[in-house]
Amino acid sequence: MESGTHGPTVALDFLGCKLNQAEVQQLAGELAAAGYRLVTPQDGPDIYVLNTCTVTQVADRKSRQLLRQARRRNPSVRLVAIGCYAGRAATELSAIEGVELVLGNEQKWHLPHLLDDVEMKRPPVPPPREVLPESGRRTRAFIRVQDGCRNACAYCIVPLVRSREESVPVGEVLDRVGKLAGAGCREVVLTGTEIGTYRHGGVNLEGLLGRILAETSIGRLRLSSLQPPEVTPGLIGLWRDPRLCPHFHLSLQSGSDAVLGRMKRRYNLAEYRRVVSLIRETVPEAAVTTDVIVGFPGETEAEFRETLEFCREMRFARIHVFPFSPRPGTAAAGMTPPVPDAVKKERSRQALALAEATARDFRRGFLGRTVDVLFEQRSGGAWSGLTGNYIRAYVRSTADLSNKLLAVELVGLYKDGVWGEIK
Repeated sequence: MESGTHGPTVALDFLGCKLNQAEVQQLAGELAAAGYRLVTPQDGPDIYVLNTCTVTQVADRKSRQLLRQARRRNPSVRLVAIGCYAGRAATELSAIEGVELVLGNEQKWHLPHLLDDVEMKRPPVPPPREVLPESGRRTRAFIRVQDGCRNACAYCIVPLVRSREESVPVGEVLDRVGKLAGAGCREVVLTGTEIGTYRHGGVNLEGLLGRILAETSIGRLRLSSLQPPEVTPGLIGLWRDPRLCPHFHLSLQSGSDAVLGRMKRRYNLAEYRRVVSLIRETVPEAAVTTDVIVGFPGETEAEFRETLEFCREMRFARIHVFPFSPRPGTAAAGMTPPVPDAVKKERSRQALALAEATARDFRRGFLGRTVDVLFEQRSGGAWSGLTGNYIRAYVRSTADLSNKLLAVELVGLYKDGVWGEIK
């Protein structure tokens, strides 16, 4: 990511969810408008800013590793940690050599001004402008429309680090989508901690989507994640508009009603099953993707088997598998009995094997069909991009396909996606 010709250079990086990615893109625009030059972490920036994640112990460790890696790459770099881990454990991050600012989720929006406190000199402020993702390539952009969660699921630390619920005003969302579309961006992904709870000025998520479709020219619109209770016939009915991508990420976490109860989730398997049926009846080509936690405290072998069977039944297009990671301050951190690490590792292996099989079956079901693919990048001589239902397609071409939306026949399974031929 690079823009401007004057002022200190800053690299923005992130870990974790699409909301973190959207926030980085939003901050990139604000920093560029304030006179900073945006570069990649590999370009030796004056300042390295990491939007951290703390959803698991692994995320914590990766956050620390990325900060130290930036310091090793450039010993003079000034490090800034923002986001969820920064809000939860500022002292831990401050102890890392080179870290000069640690900002939680509410403080991070003051980043352009707070950088002055670490004596970063800037040129006069130019007019604000929209910064597009990935070095200005106008392909996909992530827009934060909501933040905060009060669900208090037993395992989840997010409500502790993103406690204030707020929704971005409808006009502001429409303005950002319109500017991105006008700048050539083909797809916008709406993100949030709990976007299904979006509500501003009497407008809910269904109303927001309707306004975006009616009042902007964006070619593709995608949602990051939904909870089963938030999916209604009215909401799904909007997918009659082909600009809405047929992709629904529905968190599951467990395929056992007993475990869902201990997790304090707000649905049961019967409700989840009904929602998936509604989606597939209305949007037959839809990809349904999900998250699953294995090794939650007290999870028996029988309960784990229930999860595997339910995932097979749902025929998920993609499953993100996470071994349970106790988070300080959550109810599950003190639950017993804990599942031994060796058992969690084996259950993760089995769940990942199932995830690979169901994903392959989903992709195989589209072989022989011609679908639109939005191309993003070239690697190893092949261009790749995403179908509306989140299948990664690869083609061979000597032309520049970046940000091209092209009809592609899907002809065979390939790597993590399918091989295609441009029609």
